[in-house]
Amino acid sequence: MLVEFEKLPETSRVWIYQANRSFTDSELTEIQSELNEFIKEWTAHGSSLSAGYEIRYKRFIIIGLDQSQTSASGCSIDTSVRFIQHLEKKYDVELLDKMNVSYKQGEYIAYKPLIDFKKMAKQKAVSKNTIVFNNLVNNKQEYEDHWEVPAAESWHSRFM
Repeated sequence: MLVEFEKLPETSRVWIYQANRSFTDSELTEIQSELNEFIKEWTAHGSSLSAGYEIRYKRFIIIGLDQSQTSASGCSIDTSVRFIQHLEKKYDVELLDKMNVSYKQGEYIAYKPLIDFKKMAKQKAVSKNTIVFNNLVNNKQEYEDHWEVPAAESWHSRFM
């Protein structure tokens, strides 16, 4: 069951998929339509899942699931991963590679392989004050409070 992301409880589980490039406006329209259809049909053991999504900075797909209604099962999570793989293939974009880092450079969102980010930290090209995206948050509350934070407040701090 598709619900507005804003209406999901703070305890809702979230999955964040970062793209290695920004989506175009026409791609975003198509992706939103596909996400709407996917979430409407998303189930766990035959029970409808109460879920929503948002797309931020034309680059991040965030899916939230209210597990107080029905929890995600291994099969339902696998189904969502296959859906994301479908988007990767259709739009020639990386969404599942967790070995990359996104961070802000002014209003621009930069995307670098983790190894390059480490080098940049050593060279002081990024600092503990650099705004990074912590895609490891688990629920909507963490997402709202700790997703877009200075590197010093994230797992990225180990490189500073």
